[in-house]
Amino acid sequence: MWRTARDSVCLICRSAAVSRKAVLESAQPWITRRSFATRERPSRMVLSNTVATGPRSRSQDRDRPEGPWGNTNRTVANIDPRRRREPPRPSVRGRNAKDKEEQDKNAIEDRFKALKMQRALISIPYRERMLVKARISDIVSFDQFQLLPVVKEAIFNEVLKGLEDIKPTPVQKLAIPALLGQPLSRAHAIARAKKPTKQRDEYLLAAETGSGKTLAYLAPTIHHLKVEETKDEAVAAYNERLEAEKQRREGEPVSEWIDDFEPHPYTARPRAIVLVPTAELVDQVLAVAKSMSHVVKLKVRGLSAKYSVQKIQRNVYSHGGIDMLVSTPHLLASLAKRDPNILSRVRHLIIDEADSLFDRSFSPETSEIVDRSIPSLRQLILCSATIPRRLDNYLAENFPYINRIATPNVHAIPRRVQLGVIDCSKDPYRGNKLLACADAIWTIGKEAAVHETSDGLIDVKRLMVFVNERETTQEVADYLKSKGIEAIALHRDTPEQRQSEWLEYFRSNEPLQITKEEAEKRKAAVQARLGPGKRYLPNVRVIVATDLASRGIDTLAVRTVILYDVPHTTIDFIHRLGRAGRMNRRGRGIVLVGDGDRRDVVADVKEAMFMGQALI
Repeated sequence: MWRTARDSVCLICRSAAVSRKAVLESAQPWITRRSFATRERPSRMVLSNTVATGPRSRSQDRDRPEGPWGNTNRTVANIDPRRRREPPRPSVRGRNAKDKEEQDKNAIEDRFKALKMQRALISIPYRERMLVKARISDIVSFDQFQLLPVVKEAIFNEVLKGLEDIKPTPVQKLAIPALLGQPLSRAHAIARAKKPTKQRDEYLLAAETGSGKTLAYLAPTIHHLKVEETKDEAVAAYNERLEAEKQRREGEPVSEWIDDFEPHPYTARPRAIVLVPTAELVDQVLAVAKSMSHVVKLKVRGLSAKYSVQKIQRNVYSHGGIDMLVSTPHLLASLAKRDPNILSRVRHLIIDEADSLFDRSFSPETSEIVDRSIPSLRQLILCSATIPRRLDNYLAENFPYINRIATPNVHAIPRRVQLGVIDCSKDPYRGNKLLACADAIWTIGKEAAVHETSDGLIDVKRLMVFVNERETTQEVADYLKSKGIEAIALHRDTPEQRQSEWLEYFRSNEPLQITKEEAEKRKAAVQARLGPGKRYLPNVRVIVATDLASRGIDTLAVRTVILYDVPHTTIDFIHRLGRAGRMNRRGRGIVLVGDGDRRDVVADVKEAMFMGQALI
């Protein structure tokens, strides 16, 4: 039909149309290719390479030539190292179709290198890294920060109690002065001067895992809360009425009549909110904030799915008021729908693990909380160990004045963490990953037993095994139990009390020890369950989990992490291996590689870790 319609057109008109098209293509060849210049939307699993500076806007993009003469007066070669020339298609003359198909497949695999993780951070060149290190090299103590004396006392006596060499980490050296209002650098001072006067302060803290980001944002926030409290006239008037009521009651205990007294101005109106993705992180951040609040005299409460309705009611609507609230987005958003005034006095909003909270599962609730808090907000802090490109573009579009605080080693696994690989396809495992995992744990337990003391106590090693699927956690944990290894599967169906008990073992910095008599009792219980003659490993505890336990949990006691499944993305690599080697401790990661796993991905990660490069 199309050919019939074409043939019915006059020959003169047809030739004129063809010649006109040819003239346009020869004069403006880029017009015909315009439809192929559309940009592909960045994936949420691709790490951003512009963390410190932000993505370039289209108006700043001068690299693309305009018209056929755009490259004539260029003085710098426009070579993009990210673009790779496609390898020439091999000659297939004289070969069958099967060989041709195999060669095409090999060419595609060479062209698309696995995740391209070995490149260093483009946004933080070597010179800038040296400048950042030089700028923070003079800061050697928390006493150099302009914090209130009571806040410094809380840091030394509560948060960092028991540590001998107390020094701020790089992210704390960069973030604490910035959040206190001091300009980060000349560029940040100029950007702050151009910012609208009534605009809130916005910060992005991007630092490697285990670098102390929690204290980096809690210390300045608590400082601001204490300063603002002394300037609040409503609080001053309430305290005067409270003191007058105490004198009228003539020493009667306050707890007996405070419920009948007027509520505090901060009742159900927190001034600072910390959002975290999981209930485990709520407990962890809440513990640090409460330890400081006991000294600073602030009221810190938490909201978690583990809490009962009565406890949530007491925490939010306490008569004594509330200064800081640590919660998950879903729970806080549901409360804000019933009582919108809960977010009416928020001045400081911290979004921890921002790459997760702005992902699909949390983004609607997180965005709703941000929108409701903006009228009274004075400081917005986002922090994470990984900044995907999608989040980076979102921040550049919605928060154009955000101050980016990035440590030189962001997106990099600390070099103090070593990575080993076990090939499960070879003897003696022959593709049995379960056997390889159990054998690796037994080897670690035997090595640790050699260095044990003879005081009657046995040091217990704590390990974490990460898998990709929730169903695999129980399978691996059951197999390890059958081999005499104490293990627990950590997933949403695990009882909350048992989760809390085991996570407490792994968070504690104190050594875990058991007596030899207790070890013998446990061995007898294992043999009674599995049968006589079964082996038992008394000095190892194992948690098998998915990414539920890889996000932000401060597992100080973990020195070894086993990756049962090869992670899908570099983000998972960073967070899982980041459970070991925290707070400048040495750690070790072990990857189990099977027949169907991407060995080139593991090779790229291992090379990047050895070179100290970022995983992008």
